[in-house]
Amino acid sequence: MQQAARTSSILAGLAAVTALGALWGWSAMTEPFPGKTTPPKCVATIVSPGEKLFPAQVTVSVLNASERDGLAGRTMAELVDAGFAEGDTGNAPRDVRVARAAVWAPTPPGPDARLVASRLGPSTRVVDREGPGVGVTVVVGSEYTELVKGLPSVRVRSETEICSPPVA
Repeated sequence: MQQAARTSSILAGLAAVTALGALWGWSAMTEPFPGKTTPPKCVATIVSPGEKLFPAQVTVSVLNASERDGLAGRTMAELVDAGFAEGDTGNAPRDVRVARAAVWAPTPPGPDARLVASRLGPSTRVVDREGPGVGVTVVVGSEYTELVKGLPSVRVRSETEICSPPVA
C-alpha cells in the first residue's frame, strides 16, 4: 500500500507541474506582441580633440527655403550618397532667406558643421541657430545646384557633442 501512495503523490505532483506549465504557456501565447520601436535618427556623441570626424558620423537635416519642389529631398539624397546620415527634411520657415545654402548648428565652429559646410561650397555661411530637425541643419535656397567635393574629414579641435547615427 505504501508503494501505491508514493506513486499517487508523484503522479499528482507531475499533474500539477503540467497544469502550471500549460497555464504559463497559454498566458504567453495569448499575450500581444510587443510594438515595433523605431530607433532614434541620432544620439548625442562626444568627440575628443585630435579625432577625425567623417561624414558617416554626422546626422544632417535639410530645409527647403526656395519655391523649388523637392529640393530638400534631392539635397538629402546627395548628402546621404556623400556618406552623411539621414535626418529630417522639410520646408524652412517663411521668414528665412537663403540664396544658395546655409548651415544651422548650435555650435557653429563645431566639426560637424564645418564638415557639412565644406560640401556646400566656400560661400556657405554657418549660423549659430538651432534647426527644427536632428543634427546639423542645411538650408538650401533657389540658387543651390549640387554638392561640391568638400573635405573627406575634419580634425576635432576641442571636445564637442555632435548628433551621430545610433550604432546598431
